[in-house]
Amino acid sequence: MANYLTERRKELELTMRQVAEAVGVSEGTVSRWESGAIANMKRDKIYALAHVLKTTPSFIMTGEGGEALPANLKPLPKTKKIPLLGTIACGEPILAVENVADYIDADAETHADFALCCKGDSMINARIFDGDIVYIRKQEAVENGEIAAVLVDGTESEAEATLKRFYHEGDKIRLAAENPMYPDQLFAGERINSVRVIGKAVAFLSTVR
Repeated sequence: MANYLTERRKELELTMRQVAEAVGVSEGTVSRWESGAIANMKRDKIYALAHVLKTTPSFIMTGEGGEALPANLKPLPKTKKIPLLGTIACGEPILAVENVADYIDADAETHADFALCCKGDSMINARIFDGDIVYIRKQEAVENGEIAAVLVDGTESEAEATLKRFYHEGDKIRLAAENPMYPDQLFAGERINSVRVIGKAVAFLSTVR
């Protein structure tokens, strides 16, 4: 990785500091990239460096295929398909086929197992609005205060996961909205068993407003 990155940077009359600030790393990291001391770069940094040096990700990794990119173009990160859940059949695994409404794209670097479409305005103070897509990592427990996808079991055969801040306080569970218009939901005694965390919110995609 040495030499050719340095040469390309100098061709563009860029300093290490300028590259570092544009990519979001330290100047020392840029120096180690150019010297070859760091052999494995994260994918997002490869794309970012390629954009700054007006070249291709292939050139960043190998020194070959360095056709310059137009200044107004930026390589898109790789994506993966994850299931977008609709209503959830009680008693079925979360990712059962009958629970999947569609499949949507997610950045390959986002560690999410499924997604939910947010409904309503209960999480607006967390910048999550009606219609936003929230990406969820499947797990059965979260830390207090984290935003979680939660199922509250009832007598109906189908349910929708609710998105709330989760708190386990002594012998109670509290689900808190991010909107003062909505009161906290409290569960105590046997009702605690009706609350089931199905995942932690790790990212969201907001519609243009």
